Amino acid sequence: MVKVTDTAIESRLGFIRSGNRPAQNVQAPAGGRDPWFNSLNYPPEEKQEGAEAGLGLDGSSDEKAAVPVLAPDHRPRGIGELGIRRGIVEDLALKTLYLCGALSTRALGEQMRVSVNVAGELVGRLRTDQHCQVTGMAGNIPTVVLTEQGRKRALDLMSQSQYTGSAPVSLESYVAQVKRQSVRHMVVRKADVERAFGDLEIDSRVLGQIGTGLNSGSSIFVHGPAGVGKTLIAETMSRVLAEDNVWIPNAVEVDGQMITVFDPMIHKQVDGPETENCDDRWVRCQRPSVLVGGELTIEMLDLQFNPSAKFYTGPVQMKANNGVLILDDFGRQRVRPEELLNRWVVPLDRGIDFLTLVGGRKIEIPFEMLVVFATNMDPADLVDPAFLRRMQTKIRVDAATPIQFRRIFCAVAERRGFAVDDDALDELIVTIRDHLKQELRACQPRDLVNQVCWAAQYEGRDPILDRASLMAAVEVYFLTKP
Repeated sequence: MVKVTDTAIESRLGFIRSGNRPAQNVQAPAGGRDPWFNSLNYPPEEKQEGAEAGLGLDGSSDEKAAVPVLAPDHRPRGIGELGIRRGIVEDLALKTLYLCGALSTRALGEQMRVSVNVAGELVGRLRTDQHCQVTGMAGNIPTVVLTEQGRKRALDLMSQSQYTGSAPVSLESYVAQVKRQSVRHMVVRKADVERAFGDLEIDSRVLGQIGTGLNSGSSIFVHGPAGVGKTLIAETMSRVLAEDNVWIPNAVEVDGQMITVFDPMIHKQVDGPETENCDDRWVRCQRPSVLVGGELTIEMLDLQFNPSAKFYTGPVQMKANNGVLILDDFGRQRVRPEELLNRWVVPLDRGIDFLTLVGGRKIEIPFEMLVVFATNMDPADLVDPAFLRRMQTKIRVDAATPIQFRRIFCAVAERRGFAVDDDALDELIVTIRDHLKQELRACQPRDLVNQVCWAAQYEGRDPILDRASLMAAVEVYFLTKP
């Protein structure tokens, strides 16, 4: 098979990557590495002398380069197994002790999400540098507190970055793990889709298209009239993938900069005995589902830098990695559709994204998620054919048939504990379709039942789904001509 090269994308990739390369006449400072060394992207052979050869910013030895990237199911037993520079972990320990006061080595490890062995090694190094001292013992576990020298050093570190908490993982470890967990590796069966969508009234044709799109692990374009259930379908897709678990890092380190990734509002943690001997810097979660709507801006697609705390929060697509990213009401965002798709032309095609640090350096991260675009606008009015081609699966969701509408209405009424008058329901369908000339939509049964309940609350009576109450609901729910 001959691989066809997209020259426009290759050109874009080359342009983005060239932004990381400094002028050739830039020279490394003599007599050791300057603190700005890692913020510059020197040619590979020059950088290997320092950072990649295992030298810290101060020229001290660093174990990172000699240690292989370990999976989250391995608990690091020493600083050298963390995969990040020793100075970063020591600085984090200093800031943690500064904020928490006296801590045992076990408590310090819990704060930093590292093993007690790693915490003990850190305390030993801080004591050697006279940054902390032992104030007591609990069994064979010491309790330590910062010295005056340690407090000064911690204050200086806090002025540079206020990030504390879990020790980060390296960018290399994050990239490797995201690729291992790619949604493209999942195989979705017909039974999986039918089980997840069992409570919804959907054509078998649409279910088949959904299953095909889920197996693509790429992008799905869901379109159709307003109120037919596109958002609910997109959210239910994530339930199919949520049956699988993935590892999410608390934070990722890039050249000494911290990027937080785990978000408890998005990532649903999964606990179990199999996580007891794992690296606590990673959190085992269901595959994430991130929903963004009209509030989306182009700035939200890049790293979010907090100028006060001086560390980064990962953008929505980074938090959605290995899961589902739903763009609801596509075309109504604060960013124009063509601008958004221009931003994602490389990620959608190649599965990689480029994020920018404050200094201007770009980093490459995986774009490994199922992207679902949901819209009630005409696709031809939103994007050109070249972008539609990159949306591999396109699903049209139409208005409900009378039979589907009846089933949806009865299901809504049953969940609310109401009996349904069949004659009143028949008249409701005729009124919507023939008299009001409106389509039957999946959202209408829920909305009309809500109207009945609200009216009953106002009148101080029990709600009844009879003809009078349903017609009253229709009168206030639908727009009618005077």
